[in-house]
Amino acid sequence: MKILVTGAAGFIASKIMAMLALRGDEVVGLDNINDYYDVRLKYGRLCENGFCEVSGQPFVEVPFAKMLVSSVLPGARFVRMDLADKDSIDKLFAEEKFDKVVHLAAQAGVRYSITNPYAYMQSNMVGFMNILEACRHNQVKHLLYASSSSVYGLNSKVPYSEDDKVDCPVSLYAASKKSNELMAHAYSKLYGIPMTGLRYFTVYGPWGRPDMSPMLFARAISKGESIKVFNNGDMIRDFTYIDDIAEGSVHALDHMPVAEQCENGVPYKLYNIGCSHPVKLMDFIAEIESAYGESAKKEFLPMQPGDVYQTNADTTKLETECGYKPHWSLHDGIAEFMKWYKSEKNPLRDF
Repeated sequence: MKILVTGAAGFIASKIMAMLALRGDEVVGLDNINDYYDVRLKYGRLCENGFCEVSGQPFVEVPFAKMLVSSVLPGARFVRMDLADKDSIDKLFAEEKFDKVVHLAAQAGVRYSITNPYAYMQSNMVGFMNILEACRHNQVKHLLYASSSSVYGLNSKVPYSEDDKVDCPVSLYAASKKSNELMAHAYSKLYGIPMTGLRYFTVYGPWGRPDMSPMLFARAISKGESIKVFNNGDMIRDFTYIDDIAEGSVHALDHMPVAEQCENGVPYKLYNIGCSHPVKLMDFIAEIESAYGESAKKEFLPMQPGDVYQTNADTTKLETECGYKPHWSLHDGIAEFMKWYKSEKNPLRDF
């Protein structure tokens, strides 16, 4: 099976790419390696997957359009490319003839969408449209794409179910992800392309993004700085370890929607993917403190624009239909994260 994984220098996609390659799939990773956050982390992930200039050393710069071959993942390649570059995307699909696509590339971050809205339109809307068109014209058998728990917005009912209404987003990021779901459904209906959307909940673990709470908290503790605790600590999140998220994504990829088994005969599915064991923010901070071996200074702040009080996934549908079952406890997951954070593998450890 030949599979394209977009966002392959990102947190979740880099892990999925490795899983697919190690089980025997031919995988091509794609990423534009933008500077939304420190690119050393992105190059570090690429190096972890064998895309290194010199063995064990990350690239200083990956040129656009050059196809790189992994030294550790059998049959895996990587190309730097921008989703908004329609001509390059069309050429890649025409040459490679992908069987399936895992589309995780997107402009991430809720708070960043407040100050940089156009970045979300270019990547999450134009880029996704280019992927849909490329799948349409190149007989892709299944498109798996990333949505987000943020689509639930002001929904007060918990745990969140795929059947809940998602008509009240509280950030442009959430609105762009809801738009992706609508676009994918339309293309699935019009052209019969099987499509699966995954509403990712809060993901953590080694190689996580530096703007997410585990990295922010660990860095603050290591520097003796205060951590920002929003809504005065009264927040709840469905923290899920990266290995569980990646395995669940692969399960969903392997369970291609069948029109006859889907609503209105459209080969389209939406799933929550999380841990289903929500954790209070202060308990999460306590796990970070325990694993680090030091207490954190805390700065209590009000709720930020675009944030929600609680996220809690009902993952029954994904478990029943795709065999998904998270295994990692928060305690063990945080321990693994902190082990990586303190190691030489972490390119941001001393910064």
